Amino acid sequence: MAEITGAGPHGRRTDEETEAAVAPAPVPAPAPALASRSRPADGLRAYRLIAGMWLRSTMAYRASFIMTTFGNFAATALDFVAILLMFSRVDALGGYTLPEIAFLYGLTSISFGLADLAIGSMDRLGRRVRDGTLDTLLVRPAPVLAQVAADRFALRRLGRVVQGVLVLVYALGSFDVHWTAPKVLLMPLMMLGGAAIFCAVFVAGAAFQFVAQDASEVQNAFTYGGTTLLQYPPTVFARELVRGVTFVLPLAFVNWLPASYVLGRPYPLALPWWTAFASPLVGVGCCALAGLAWRVGLRSYRSTGS
Repeated sequence: MAEITGAGPHGRRTDEETEAAVAPAPVPAPAPALASRSRPADGLRAYRLIAGMWLRSTMAYRASFIMTTFGNFAATALDFVAILLMFSRVDALGGYTLPEIAFLYGLTSISFGLADLAIGSMDRLGRRVRDGTLDTLLVRPAPVLAQVAADRFALRRLGRVVQGVLVLVYALGSFDVHWTAPKVLLMPLMMLGGAAIFCAVFVAGAAFQFVAQDASEVQNAFTYGGTTLLQYPPTVFARELVRGVTFVLPLAFVNWLPASYVLGRPYPLALPWWTAFASPLVGVGCCALAGLAWRVGLRSYRSTGS
């Protein structure tokens, strides 16, 4: 065999030169479009795909979906029935009339219902941590938060939102409000901001389950318990509790503060008037803090080894 000349001091290629000659070409860097893909975009795509899968599974049994949605609607409606029974004996509660409390109730039900519909499955995280099934989500090429939030997406939870809308329509038709442009703008802002606040509570509660592992009831105390609290006016609660849900866990921005502006009522804790419009900003801030808590909790997770 003819020797390959022209390389090396003796007319032969050295071992290093031979390896370099047969080594594969370097892998090119990823395209800028792929390299710049953001994790939020990946999370939204994963959430949409998983939720769509569960939605198609639900729609395969239409009669079952209709019955469970109606059952969810009826179960949540019992809360307002209890308020109606209460007002059959009294004319006002904490200085608020029935239509005004219905206004609080409708806003809370819509905000919480939207959050529950979107990520209500977060309370199942503790079960996954205990039995080790969270490991299957960690190896998938999708953000874990999106997978947990979309897991078992249940459209039947829309019944709570529908019930809240009906109660809100009843409230708006039962009392006189001098509608101005800021008040009209505040209505959708407070519902979206309230939904963001409840979403943050769901995520923060799930992050706590990384440590407690069996804390779904603790999480429910702040989610379902919080929405029950906000269905009643702040004037019936102790001042310390009102401070807690304003400055510590800012549930008051879901409806107490915005509703006070719409109804022309004194603000809880004599806060300035502009706090009624702070719900979206508070919601964004709460979501950022909840996301940080989620990352800390996820990094602290240790597999069960099973």
